[in-house]
Amino acid sequence: MTNIETLKQNVEKVRQNIAQACGEADVRPEDIVIIAATKTVDTGRMSMLKDLEIHICGENRAQELMEKYGKVDTEWHFIGRLQTNKVKYIIDKVTLIHSLDRVKLAREIQRQCVRFGIAMDCLIEVNIGEEGSKGGVSKEEVEDFYEQVSQNFPSIKICGLMAVMPIGAPEKLYLQMRDIYDKMKARHEGIKYLSMGMSDDYATAIKHGANMVRLGRVLFGERVYR
Repeated sequence: MTNIETLKQNVEKVRQNIAQACGEADVRPEDIVIIAATKTVDTGRMSMLKDLEIHICGENRAQELMEKYGKVDTEWHFIGRLQTNKVKYIIDKVTLIHSLDRVKLAREIQRQCVRFGIAMDCLIEVNIGEEGSKGGVSKEEVEDFYEQVSQNFPSIKICGLMAVMPIGAPEKLYLQMRDIYDKMKARHEGIKYLSMGMSDDYATAIKHGANMVRLGRVLFGERVYR
């Protein structure tokens, strides 16, 4: 089976699962944004995505994004933990940063936005599982962090929230994220994305309000990490 046939089958299966989850959540499948998480994926396979109606790729590492940029006709998101010293390399290449979680990072994004004469859409990353190994603000800090960024960094537009769920996360964590998102959306104009759910849990995430999912393995198969 060729790469395109395998990828096509994987995408069809994902869309079926999304449609089923949307039916249970009473939302429209066309309102779910699929991000192809392309860490370690070669540009040849990435180039096939557009014909399968997947138009956004997300990278975890600035170096890999820089290597692939310009070689694939896609919109780019940055979905990994972003170091402040890497912002200058990706700021003019991505349309959305999923992992804004500290003032130091916001300050550097603002500085580079001014330098390039652009504005940047960002999601606040929430460490909903309170895991020490992950980035993100605590659920108690989300509102204050939003206000801090909005008041001090005019080139940053916060348009939603992102979470990386713990492996085997209980339903209550999804419910907590949905609750935070709903409250933020009610309070602030422009909040529209809840980026939650990856290969193992995207259907569960959609049932609990996610409208943006970041999918790697279910699209591309097991990866060989460098």
